[in-house]
Amino acid sequence: MIRITGLSLPLDHPPDALRAAIVRRLGLSDADVIDFTVFKRSFDARKKHSIISFVYILDVRVRNEAAILERLAGDQNVRPAPDTTYHPVAQAPAALAYRPVIVGFGPCGLFAALLLAQMGFKPIVLERGREVRRRTQDTWDLWRKRILTPESNVQFGEGGAGLFSDGKLYSQIRDPKSYGRKVMQEFVRAGAPADILYISKPHIGTFRLASVVTRMREAIISLGGEVRFGQKVVDLVTENGRIGGVVLESGEALRSTHVVLAPGHSSRDTFRMLQRRDVFIEPKPFAIGLRIEHPQSMIDRARLGRHAGHPELGAADYKLVHHAGNGRPVFSFCMCPGGTVVAATSELRRVVTNGMSQYSRNERNANAGIVVGIDPERDFPGGPLAGIDLQEQLESRAFESGGGDYSAPAQLVGDFLRGKPSTQLGDVAPSYQPGVRLGDLGASLPAYAIDAIRAALPAFGRQIRGFDRDDAVLTGVETRTSSPVRITRDAGTLQSLNVRGLYPAGEGAGYAGGILSAGVDGIKVAEAVARSLSEHR
Repeated sequence: MIRITGLSLPLDHPPDALRAAIVRRLGLSDADVIDFTVFKRSFDARKKHSIISFVYILDVRVRNEAAILERLAGDQNVRPAPDTTYHPVAQAPAALAYRPVIVGFGPCGLFAALLLAQMGFKPIVLERGREVRRRTQDTWDLWRKRILTPESNVQFGEGGAGLFSDGKLYSQIRDPKSYGRKVMQEFVRAGAPADILYISKPHIGTFRLASVVTRMREAIISLGGEVRFGQKVVDLVTENGRIGGVVLESGEALRSTHVVLAPGHSSRDTFRMLQRRDVFIEPKPFAIGLRIEHPQSMIDRARLGRHAGHPELGAADYKLVHHAGNGRPVFSFCMCPGGTVVAATSELRRVVTNGMSQYSRNERNANAGIVVGIDPERDFPGGPLAGIDLQEQLESRAFESGGGDYSAPAQLVGDFLRGKPSTQLGDVAPSYQPGVRLGDLGASLPAYAIDAIRAALPAFGRQIRGFDRDDAVLTGVETRTSSPVRITRDAGTLQSLNVRGLYPAGEGAGYAGGILSAGVDGIKVAEAVARSLSEHR
């Protein structure tokens, strides 16, 4: 297989143009090209007001491959295609004393369970929340009826926090073993759109992701795995510095010598349990801020120029960064094109915002978190759980500012910049459900964060015309950007530093930031568990 990189074609090229371009690029006849696949397709919008081009990476099967590679040896854009096939690292022995246990069924736990099941280890998954259908109903109850189910919501349940999001499947992690490709292929096998394998910024969307996750759960069970919902882990069994099992809220103790701990970034009670059990944890940086909403049509025009609305490009996104004068980094987070702002709390009498899009991305507004990076030593000293204390304070304050009924406090950008409470909306209608209460967000975050966001919004307006328009809507608060703690693990074995057999994993443990990276981490940890079980059975 030959890989061609950097092959550019016009936005509206016909389907047969790809094959013709391959023939020209390699200097072959059409008969010499056996077949080809698109490995990646991105687009170059730097000349948005003149022309936008698709840029391809292609894997091509040809006749006389060795001769062609020799002839084009000096061409940096033509080389042998790398092997991205996934190869299992182990196979389960005929008998195991104890099955591996996975705590949490978000993207990390999902892929850890799937990989272990595919290798024959028959894992047991313990998820505190509900299966995806009932979880969706519970989540809608908060959005529509202001009724929160603490164990089944945007944060907890089958699919994890990523289920109610844009379903983004891209990341900037280093991935030399192509684990990300394995994640994508499993999603497609479970019913995700095939184009996620090659478009540059793939996404699935909430409703499609729900059905995909369900099929993956069924695959795990068909391979001998077990998935138990409503099973909250409240304690660990440890013996001489080694894991011996877990204790459920029901009082049941489940024995295991290999436990994958993938609790998600909102499992605050789990983090507190780990501290009581003296499992090594440490605080880590995260970010806090607000959600901002604009008309999607405005973002499309700013990013795509005359090509805005083109069906091949879809709803435009953005990524913005500003370093404020007070030394704080301010950046856009979890940008959701054509989406909505959603209630994302998992705790009573607290308000948290997040963003969500469906696969179509056809809602009226674009939204993103505008967040400020914060650091433990500088901003929340006082131990490993001080970041959680800060999150809880801000979320409780937002609940009160929103009126005490899970409505969220909101303010127009113009009023926010002038330090004036908002009393009336403009053309931008907030999408947050169950509703917003207009007022002043100036006290919703620490002063350093408010000052940094006020400095960043005009700077972002110089990058995207209209970003700081007076009637854009800010909604508070965005606090669950990532885990405020890290359950530190050994870089080689991936086990806890002081509890052998315990494998901290995913976003909650501080080792991922989104669906793709969490899935990749689940694969890494599954491999570590499989090797250990194979070597020490």
